[in-house]
Amino acid sequence: MAKQALVIGLGQFGNTVARALARRGLEVLAVDSRPDLVQAISGSVGEAVCLNALDEAALARTAPAERDLCICAIGEQYRENAIIVTALLRQQGAPRIIARAGDDLLERILLLVGAHEVVNPERAFGERLATRLIHEGILEEIPLGQDLVISELLVPPALVGRKLIELELPRRFGLTVLGLRRKVEERSTVVTPDPRAPLLEGEILIVVARPGAAQKLAERL
Repeated sequence: MAKQALVIGLGQFGNTVARALARRGLEVLAVDSRPDLVQAISGSVGEAVCLNALDEAALARTAPAERDLCICAIGEQYRENAIIVTALLRQQGAPRIIARAGDDLLERILLLVGAHEVVNPERAFGERLATRLIHEGILEEIPLGQDLVISELLVPPALVGRKLIELELPRRFGLTVLGLRRKVEERSTVVTPDPRAPLLEGEILIVVARPGAAQKLAERL
């Protein structure tokens, strides 16, 4: 049975999250009080409903307790609404609540009223962009909680022709290589790395490490 997700707030962030979850096979119920936003997404998710999530009875009809994931994606201009909806979701038994915040104060409040996790998409994107601008070889970074990051790192020129087994990246930099991304017949594909095969120009290392480890590697080479 597919996982069930409830997304409340269909601005740019909520719309993107709802569509992405649906593409990945989740059964998504998308909710907003604006009919135009509900109509726009209706063909891309399992169900789209126009209702006021501040109405406790109306929210209860979405069955938060039966959803694997509930996302409060209400925009920064409606801070009070985000707090109330997050609290209502917790009161109605939602097992996992992800809420959106644009600053540290709202993040703390959302955690206090019941969010299991709070995301700040603008800050996350800004940090990722800054890393790419400073370290051109780092193409992408995805945080895994507070203490791990998955990074895509273009094989530096100094490592072309070298073998992973001789580089000792886990010992020297705390990096674990998960895969290699390379082009095969004009298509990008991810392969399991052969530690004894030489790295090729244009290949991309997919690594997991503590924050800053990929940058350390990029700076040292």
